[in-house]
Amino acid sequence: MDREIAVLGTGAIGSSIAADLTRAGHNVLLIDQWPALIEAMKANGLHVIMPEKKLHTSVKAFHLCELCNLRPQLDIVFLTSKSYDTCWMVQLIKPYLKPDGIVVSIQNSLNNEWITPIVGRERNIACVVTLSAELLEPGRVKRVTDQTRTAFVLGELHGSITPRLRDVEQILSVAGKTEISTNILGAKWSKLVFNSMTPFDAITLVPMPELIETTDVLAFSVKLGRESMQVATALGHNLGPIHGLTAAEFLDSTDELLENMLRKFFSITGGKERSHALQDILRGRRTELEYLNGLVAKKGQEVNVRTPMNEAVTSLIKQIEQGILKPDRANLKILEKCS
Repeated sequence: MDREIAVLGTGAIGSSIAADLTRAGHNVLLIDQWPALIEAMKANGLHVIMPEKKLHTSVKAFHLCELCNLRPQLDIVFLTSKSYDTCWMVQLIKPYLKPDGIVVSIQNSLNNEWITPIVGRERNIACVVTLSAELLEPGRVKRVTDQTRTAFVLGELHGSITPRLRDVEQILSVAGKTEISTNILGAKWSKLVFNSMTPFDAITLVPMPELIETTDVLAFSVKLGRESMQVATALGHNLGPIHGLTAAEFLDSTDELLENMLRKFFSITGGKERSHALQDILRGRRTELEYLNGLVAKKGQEVNVRTPMNEAVTSLIKQIEQGILKPDRANLKILEKCS
């Protein structure tokens, strides 16, 4: 409990984790760039609303600009920011890491590729997280998956099981089920495959569980996932198990596997969550799709794997972000030529 811990980027996911770590007695600093969020947590603590309970936790919240006076010496930084904020946030926090301090990326996308050049491979742990939550307003989080339905898969980039990895596993266990992987890059790609399949509520304003039962979205999702898996395979990755699917199941990269991945996730969350892309669209913010479907497309170009559906989805979401299009079922017609 004597470790100095920071949660950097305290949106819905970061706030959920930080609240659990704080309640468990860890010394946790919550650091974010949104002034209203930090001020709300300073004044009223952090409220996390879950299906079966509500938690109110007093937390140590700080603005980014307060770091220079606070000058913490951090053992562990849990990075939970948007992918597009990764590089500058890691540059910002690097001077406050102890010589053996580490950054644990609890993010979507392949952020460890961008963290490594900044802090080094030896100070970088990867994580795949299953945690559905939404920031309702500053200081108030709706957490759809409570601690019993939240999962963390952790791994060293070199695949070894180290004491510090066990340490992080134990720390995060208060926030959800934890496990260690010797194939964390494969697990990260599995999550990227899944994330690439689920942008359709942001495109249509209709919940994904409804869309996959009433429209052609299931077929679109499967094509997105198939393209993503082909890119991962071309890059030499063996996909790792997520959402209750085993490693053996991932050896058989069928359309049925991709459908099962979707349905198992919705069974975990109850299908009640709004994707982070939709939350961003509704708030007029930039989404992470460039670092999900867009990254799949970019990686596909590197290994000569065609990804027309991922490219089309990335372009469509960008037009919605820019206000050229509005989220609507009619947008699905734009994707039909890629199906």
